[in-house]
Amino acid sequence: MFPGQENSTADCVGAGATCHIVAMPYPGRGHINPMMNLCHSLSSKHPNILITFVLTEEWLGILGEETTTNAGKNNIRFATVPNVIPSELVRAKDFKGFVEAVFTKLPAPFEKVLDRLLESQPVTAIIADTYLPLICEIGVRRGIPVASLWTMSATVFSVLLHFDLVRQHRHFPIDDFSGIEEEKVDYIPGLSPTRIVDLQPFLISRIGVMDKALQSVSLVSKLQYLLFTSPYELEPKLFDALKTHFQIPVYPIGPSIPHPKLAAATGRGIDYFDWLDAQPKGSVLYISMGSFLSASESQTEEIVAGVVSSGVRFLLVARGDAMVAAAASASDGRKGIVVPWCDQLRVLCHGSVGGFWTHCGLNSTLEGVYAGVPMLCWPLWWDQIPNCKAIVDDWRIGWRVQSRNRGAGGGELVRREEVAAVVKRFMDAEDENDEVREMRKRALGLGEDCRAAVAVGGTSNLTLDSFVRDISK
Repeated sequence: MFPGQENSTADCVGAGATCHIVAMPYPGRGHINPMMNLCHSLSSKHPNILITFVLTEEWLGILGEETTTNAGKNNIRFATVPNVIPSELVRAKDFKGFVEAVFTKLPAPFEKVLDRLLESQPVTAIIADTYLPLICEIGVRRGIPVASLWTMSATVFSVLLHFDLVRQHRHFPIDDFSGIEEEKVDYIPGLSPTRIVDLQPFLISRIGVMDKALQSVSLVSKLQYLLFTSPYELEPKLFDALKTHFQIPVYPIGPSIPHPKLAAATGRGIDYFDWLDAQPKGSVLYISMGSFLSASESQTEEIVAGVVSSGVRFLLVARGDAMVAAAASASDGRKGIVVPWCDQLRVLCHGSVGGFWTHCGLNSTLEGVYAGVPMLCWPLWWDQIPNCKAIVDDWRIGWRVQSRNRGAGGGELVRREEVAAVVKRFMDAEDENDEVREMRKRALGLGEDCRAAVAVGGTSNLTLDSFVRDISK
């Protein structure tokens, strides 16, 4: 217990008691969603927990009234900081500048929000995204326990944590990977030998935000708790190594995805679900390239044209002008349907969906794993590259659309003929070979493991209970 916290750490699960948690996600969809899912899990399991979810004014508007109303039913309330950082609409155009603004401009208004909250009620703990180290430091300075929430894989966290070893082995900085693609990183505790090209985004010299990532991870040991949005079952050796490394508790509580909502609605009356209901079992390829980074316009055209010419049924989420234009003539409503947005997890769990073309962001990866659906991997950058490696090489539940040496985010164009051939082999149930059959079995098995983890008595479920007990002491 921290000095001065005696009145704020009453037993969260005791009758009439209240824990007050302040949650602050990094301002991006891939960080806000898992933080919100974690908060829903906490409040639904332990109704005496009050959560104040802090967002920028812009992001509160993006989430919309439905999200905030539903959260309110689960004892989650919202507080906002001013829009002191660049808009979500333009952050991809100057990502380094956006990250700099998040690090330097968010802490002060967050501290003002914290002051206002403390005037009316003590704060039991702060849950802050790992990529908000200065906000974590506010909690440390105030004597409020802080839990760091890591929204990427344990692989990426471990590489950053042990970056001194990366430097010692002269794997950073690297400007040219030619001729060394097969070299292995085999010295990170808990990480199986990994080709250097599968960690490329973290090893090149020109990446502009690496110092911020290292700063964020280095602070974790000064905090009180470390949460991961993935389950223990996906990276057990890494989690074991991290638990050995840290003196603070490590909690793999995932998959932090909206799985509880699956039982609440059916999707009836929604056009794309009506279309899915009419398709044969396992026949549809669901395609979503994420909400942030995107392929080039020419590559997008090749992807869409290749999928269409494959003859495979598909549901395509079209984001960005290039993909919307490419998809405009792709859908005839029989073989394919194009939507601007969909309920992704519910779609992936639909019986007609037999494959997932994904950019390999962790949230999408976890949803694909949970649904037991094999994945076609098209990673673009950062943690998506090692996530792809895990899907294809470690779990063996997916394929790369192209050679990893070509670089999915740019470089040599992958032509529509190649795309069509891969998609057809991946989805053709009639000609399904032993490789595809075994991949589908492994995907179903891993999905069962993930669902068991969050079920009553599962590893993640019990770990989340442990976290609540720990912050209640």
